[in-house]
This record gives sequence, structure tokens and C-alpha cells, in this order.
Amino acid sequence: MKRVILVHGLNGYPQEGWHPWLIRELENRQVKVINPAMPNPHSPKQRYWVSKLQEVVGNPDENTFLIGHSLGCITILRYLESLHGSQRIGGVILLAGFTDDLDIQELKDFFRKDINWEEIKKHCGRLISIHSDDDPVVPLEYGNIFKEKLNAEEITEHEKKHFSGDDDIYELPILLEKLTELLR
Repeated sequence: MKRVILVHGLNGYPQEGWHPWLIRELENRQVKVINPAMPNPHSPKQRYWVSKLQEVVGNPDENTFLIGHSLGCITILRYLESLHGSQRIGGVILLAGFTDDLDIQELKDFFRKDINWEEIKKHCGRLISIHSDDDPVVPLEYGNIFKEKLNAEEITEHEKKHFSGDDDIYELPILLEKLTELLR
């Protein structure tokens, strides 16, 4: 059975923004959805977030798909770096992802070492990166970095800000469309 695991961002929570809508859509398609609360979302630490994701994923396989929002993206990338040998997942969608701490103190712990792009590619099928052209937190340039470093498909949405409930984003059709492609 295919399963999708959602990883929220800094100050996020499982029922935030578009999460309930996406969960309903996927459950209607008979896809198992796991939507954990990440530890201490207001003051996150990489080791606890990656450990939580390892626990939730269990045994990774080609039927495992991960969706990260904001801080959830680097958590997924760090998780992929931690996989061994031939362990692989089916695919990843990075929503408003970034590759440095954005000068935000709470994010610094996730960037104490360089990202191992080659290791990530070994453990993941298709990668898709989605950014908004008016995101006040994450500039569009990060989509180009994911495209260059991970061969990710880059999608730019218009006027979706940071894709959060605070931005009144409660449905995200492009996310469902791209995830449906990954699940085929």
C-alpha cells in the first residue's frame, strides 16, 4: 500500500492549513496518510525531528512518499542522508523548501553541516520542489538550487505566499496533482 507522510514546518502542527484537505483527498483515493506532530515545533532540533521521521517511516520503500513544508523539507533531506545501502523511498515533494538557515535562529541547528546532495539522490526516486513567487520567507532561488543539485522538478505557484494557513491556503491543487503523479 502506498503511504504519504507529511512533515510540517517551524511552528506548524498536523491540522494546519492545507493538511486536512490533502488528507481527505488522499484517503478518498485509498492512500494511507501519516501526519505526525513534530517535536517542539517552536524550538526544533534536527536530531529530534529526523529521529521522529525515522520512527514514523519505519522501513523505507518505494511505496513511501514524503511531503515537507518549509522546515519539513530540510528534515526530509537530512532523513534521506541518514539512509543506508539500497534503502530508497518513492518520492518527495518539497514545499517552500530552503538550503540554509534564512538567518532564522530556530533553523540554525539544521544547517550545522553541508547538505549531502549525492547521498540524498541515492535514496530517493523523483523529487518535486514547489515555491511561491511572493513567499515572504523563502525566495524563489531555492527552487533553482533543488533543480540543480537534486534534478528536482521545479514549480512556481503565484501568490501563495508561504503556503500556510496563516496565508489562507487551505487547499493546494498543484500539490495533489503532483503527488498523484508520484503515486502512479
